[in-house]
Amino acid sequence: MRAPTITFSRARALRRKMSLPEIVLWQALRQGRLAGLRFRRQHPIGPYIVDFYCPSARLAVEVNGFAHDAAAQVRHDQRRETWLAQKGVRVLRFGAADVLRDERLEGVLAEIEQAAVPAPSGALSAPPPPWRGGGARRC
Repeated sequence: MRAPTITFSRARALRRKMSLPEIVLWQALRQGRLAGLRFRRQHPIGPYIVDFYCPSARLAVEVNGFAHDAAAQVRHDQRRETWLAQKGVRVLRFGAADVLRDERLEGVLAEIEQAAVPAPSGALSAPPPPWRGGGARRC
């Protein structure tokens, strides 16, 4: 869904004023550094702007600071997440403190990778389907 022009302008401004946790996570995600996945930062989707977005996985990643603890902000985040889910976009949320600690950042990146890279289906390792010719198969 194409975002309104004003949303694009806001996204551009947000890219110039990223918070420290957003900058740290962006350094780990940019240029396909995480499993070859491509992410966009401060990406507009409809009327909303997500911190990071992986179009191939339809995955949004949000970094939440203290402002997201307020009741009004929690309600807004829930409405936004519901709207994004209706558009087929999954949202992962991480606390700013988790992104800023090296030992926790690795876990954050692993969770993002797991959500973005689909698990192998096992279709290639399964035996072939039974032959439908009746009787023994002749080669």
